[in-house]
Amino acid sequence: MHLPALARSELEKHHIETGLYGHSFNCPKTGLDSTSETNKTSLMRKLWKEIVGSLPSKETLRGHSDSSFRGEGYIQCCVGVRLCDMYSNQELAEVHFMYDRKTFVRLHYSLCEYGKFNSPGLGRGRPRSTTPEVQEKILEAVNMTSSISTRRVALQVNVPYTTVWRLLKEYQLYPYHLQRVQALSPADYPARVRFCQWFLQQCGVNPNFPALVLFTDEAQFTRDGITNFHNQHVWAYENPRATFPSHHQVRFSLNMWAGIIGDRLVGPHVLVNRLTGQSYTNFLENTLPHVLEATPLINRQHIHFLHDGAPTHFSRTTRRYLDRRFPDRWIGRCGPIAWPPRSPDLNPLDFYLWGHLKSLVYSCPVPDL
Repeated sequence: MHLPALARSELEKHHIETGLYGHSFNCPKTGLDSTSETNKTSLMRKLWKEIVGSLPSKETLRGHSDSSFRGEGYIQCCVGVRLCDMYSNQELAEVHFMYDRKTFVRLHYSLCEYGKFNSPGLGRGRPRSTTPEVQEKILEAVNMTSSISTRRVALQVNVPYTTVWRLLKEYQLYPYHLQRVQALSPADYPARVRFCQWFLQQCGVNPNFPALVLFTDEAQFTRDGITNFHNQHVWAYENPRATFPSHHQVRFSLNMWAGIIGDRLVGPHVLVNRLTGQSYTNFLENTLPHVLEATPLINRQHIHFLHDGAPTHFSRTTRRYLDRRFPDRWIGRCGPIAWPPRSPDLNPLDFYLWGHLKSLVYSCPVPDL
């Protein structure tokens, strides 16, 4: 029986006063011991009276009856010994509905025979069928191959897979999903470290520097989209044979550009599907200034433009324009500040924005543009 904190402290205080710890029934406060049946009966009567005296009043119990005290063994004991003179008929009816006579009979028997509320082996189910050797084999199999399935472990050890699940849960082992990350080459790590060190140095000089960086990126939205079938279900009494159409013969896509500066979203803006260096330069020269009109002028004068190393961003016309528009203040491939390749986690649009937008767009089928 698991008692709430207040009940446990009160009963432990009573146990200390009466010496009722362990299995013995000697009670120096009452002057009786459990050597005879007569003394045991008298001791039980006095013991119940003393437990009643150490419990909170009726008002305290009523204040907790709808929260943590309800359903606990502590209420069962309180009601069992004080029901005659402390509760109304309506309250007794509610107690009788919640707790039957067997509950109090079991408590009385446990106190008489064992001197405590929980008797050894009572209500604990059948004993474990797994031996320590089997448990060691299960844990060893998981330690050798952390990605092994519970059913394969069960076949190796010759136990039910539910036993494997229960044992791993008892040892606080949980199955975690793999996470896809960008593959990196050995030469990518030093470049990423250098870029992060430069960024931190700029933050040390100007704490407001991250709000002056215009993070930009493009993303393509297609008709098929991205569907996570692992988390999509259809609840029904029978299998509805639900389907999700994909690989359409009639296809379409949309190429989107967006930016983030400070706490503001710039755009989004629709680009041509086949983006080239010239079309990207036309967008930077003719469209981007209008898109940035909502940005304060003082910030526009000190913007650091950032884009990744896509082929269209690396064209000569694009780099020449960025050198004129953002001298020594643009980040990219072969720019004044080198962008580390294969680093989508350093761009908030790749890290969060596009994934969030696509989850909203593809939450329902997209029939057309």
